[in-house]
Amino acid sequence: MLELNNTNEQPLTFLLTGIPGLEAAQVWISIPICLLYVTALSGNSMILFMVIHEQSLHETMYYFLSMLSATDLSLSLCTLATTLGVFWFEARKINLNACITQMFFLHVFTFMESGVLLAMAFDRFVAICDPLRYTTILTNARIAQIGVSILIRNVAVMLPVVLFVKRLSFCNSMVLSHSYCYHVDLIQLSCTDNRINSILGLFALFSTTGFDCPCILLSYVLIIQSVLNIASSEGRQKAFNTCISHISAVAIFYIPLISLSLVHRYGHSAPPFVHTIMANVFLLIPPVLNPIIYSVKTKQIRKVIVKIVIQKQLQI
Repeated sequence: MLELNNTNEQPLTFLLTGIPGLEAAQVWISIPICLLYVTALSGNSMILFMVIHEQSLHETMYYFLSMLSATDLSLSLCTLATTLGVFWFEARKINLNACITQMFFLHVFTFMESGVLLAMAFDRFVAICDPLRYTTILTNARIAQIGVSILIRNVAVMLPVVLFVKRLSFCNSMVLSHSYCYHVDLIQLSCTDNRINSILGLFALFSTTGFDCPCILLSYVLIIQSVLNIASSEGRQKAFNTCISHISAVAIFYIPLISLSLVHRYGHSAPPFVHTIMANVFLLIPPVLNPIIYSVKTKQIRKVIVKIVIQKQLQI
């Protein structure tokens, strides 16, 4: 078997995969996928535009929402070129450096979303459990520090992963199982011992999403305890309503993530296209649904949207 080392002068080339077994229908399948990308990009851009330009949205909750939208926007852009390239133009080739770069940003922004959801859970915890100190605890400077800390954490855990992937040698089989580069997918093609890579990948996962998810659950246990202590039913309902959008965002991020992990682990008998479709769903569902959820469930954002629509109609 031919062993290819990535230190050679000629860069290694991998082949991306569309949807195995459904190659003839890929052009048609690409239409809803393209619509999902357009929805994700336009929806998150709209949220960012509103938070930046609308004075009434210059509040802590909406600053965190803008972080979530920026992350979703970046996550969509990470895979846009390769996914649509594979579906529309059969552009399957990608060299190792480009593949590692995409893998790095894909995982960083995925972990970033988890971290932002944790920050938003902390925001809801302080707002409900300690409302009198809310503005003193979550100042603009502290919000910026939280955002930078999340980014530094994710870059720090992913840099060793990237460096150790660069050390691997690869064999004849250079076909990846997705339309983008994914760490587990890439290291499985290696001829050399990849145990260190697997350990680093697991460490990155558990130190980010594995840490964030229990903390989010803990914050909601404390929130529920605090809400149940509110005397009036109207007050309890109002407090819960402020959390609905965030709970929905947490659900649409973690449920596909857990489902995808279970399918990879126990769904070996499932057709290959099931794994591929679920992987694409996992990446696209949060960026598509988050702007819709916050636009529908958040009164202040609805007001801004109505205001923009009225201004556009008056201009016409």
